[in-house]
Amino acid sequence: MCSLQSQHFLNSPLLIFPKFNDNPKFHLNRTRNFGQRIGALSSVEEFLPNATRRKKDSLWRGGFSLGVDLGLSRTGLALSKGFCVRPLTVLKLRGEKLELQLLEIAQREETDEFIIGLPKSWDGSETPQSNKVRSVAGRLAVRAAERGWRVYLLDEHRTSAEAVDRMINMGLSKSARQTKTDAYAAVILLERYFSMSGQGTEIVLPKRVDLQEKLRKGALDNDFFPDKPEG
Repeated sequence: MCSLQSQHFLNSPLLIFPKFNDNPKFHLNRTRNFGQRIGALSSVEEFLPNATRRKKDSLWRGGFSLGVDLGLSRTGLALSKGFCVRPLTVLKLRGEKLELQLLEIAQREETDEFIIGLPKSWDGSETPQSNKVRSVAGRLAVRAAERGWRVYLLDEHRTSAEAVDRMINMGLSKSARQTKTDAYAAVILLERYFSMSGQGTEIVLPKRVDLQEKLRKGALDNDFFPDKPEG
């Protein structure tokens, strides 16, 4: 039986649910400090990623997804509106400036979730870079929750290599590939996310109950259905 895992940082204002595996359970929010209780019961089902919700309900129409490939100096972005994924841009920002720019782009593109690539080794183990990505994702999750938007992590293993292969097959020049690799890596990440219907994602969940409520309300506000035919 899986249990809710806390962030890897002491005193972090975040929680991370186990990877979504299409078998939702109820979990008790806990800290790293000997399993101390810090919140009310929550369900993985309450915070499903868009790809999973589309699979579960063919009538569901919701927000769009922003794929994020975080690098040491550059961050690649890709956008999914429906199941159409395209490279968006590459940002050369870090820290708070990067986080604020991500929020601004999400607002402009009407996205309600971030899919952030989590670096892992070939054997699935996390790397030193994984902790850095989790830190950025954690800070972004708090800001995003204020707007009712969710932040997820997904294994990004080999996305950059696959992105290069794709650009070569597309006939892009070496100079073009060097400037667009990060954005195409974000494309590969989003395509992987949709092909697996959101399985394998981890939601980065703020501990604050008021922010969790905003996430729940945001999910409800973004549910909209086609008008039923009259008569």
